[in-house]
Amino acid sequence: MNERLIIRPARPGDGPLVMEFVRALAAYERLSHEVESDAAAMDAALFSPHPRVFCEIAEHDGEPVGFALWFYTFSTFRGRHGIYLEDLFVNSERRGLGVGKALLAHVARRCLAEGLGRFEWSVLDWNAPSIAFYEAQGAKLVDGWLRCRVENEALRLLAG
Repeated sequence: MNERLIIRPARPGDGPLVMEFVRALAAYERLSHEVESDAAAMDAALFSPHPRVFCEIAEHDGEPVGFALWFYTFSTFRGRHGIYLEDLFVNSERRGLGVGKALLAHVARRCLAEGLGRFEWSVLDWNAPSIAFYEAQGAKLVDGWLRCRVENEALRLLAG
């Protein structure tokens, strides 16, 4: 690994940094209009007494350049937990230095160390550069599955 690159867990107070990455990712994905979170909410989620989401920060030459935000899942078919990568992002000016690959490898090592059964994430179907990058890392696109989402008013209606 590049000696100028370190990956560290997010720490209290990193909420504003994480949100910078989230906003940059949302802009890249053309989804800025969907961002509702803020730094305080991010800090609260990451550093509650029993966090359910976790974050790794990549620093190159001491400067934060990317992040991976993830949480645990469970597969009834495998009978084991896994990790779902919610977000992976590297600042555009630092792409090509191996930061994204290092972040993926870091989380993959956690999966192996904890005996987890899967490491999964989603990618937008139009995002050819990311799809190619993920496939180059050994990821396989899962055919036959579509994501379902219930939120906002539909969630309230479903809950009754």
